[in-house]
Amino acid sequence: MSLIAAAALLVVAEGPVMVVSAPEAEYDIGYVELVTGEDRAAIKAIENCEKLPASDPARQINHAVALARVGEFDAAREKFDAAARNADRFELETTSGAWVDSKVLARRGLAMLDGGEFRGYEALAVR
Repeated sequence: MSLIAAAALLVVAEGPVMVVSAPEAEYDIGYVELVTGEDRAAIKAIENCEKLPASDPARQINHAVALARVGEFDAAREKFDAAARNADRFELETTSGAWVDSKVLARRGLAMLDGGEFRGYEALAVR
């Protein structure tokens, strides 16, 4: 994965949701779709990305976020867990300018799932 990857923190309900992106890269991991609340389109974009391996932590995190937002919590947990256990780890930039380790973002996602922070989000039209 390119070091250009960036993570954005969005506010949803009471907690932040990670969205990882590489807007300047040549691959699409659903950033625009996730930011605009088009979660099913994000899933499609992420799953159709041929330029970045499915094992990439940024791709796994975005996939997990999109899946959690549409209520597919078990699948989301699998993706967050895979990113947390991934041998690759990257520092990803947040929209606030902070750099966060991909494993930290993945563990935050797991904690959010455990805390039920994604529940009800799938009912919202936009963030």
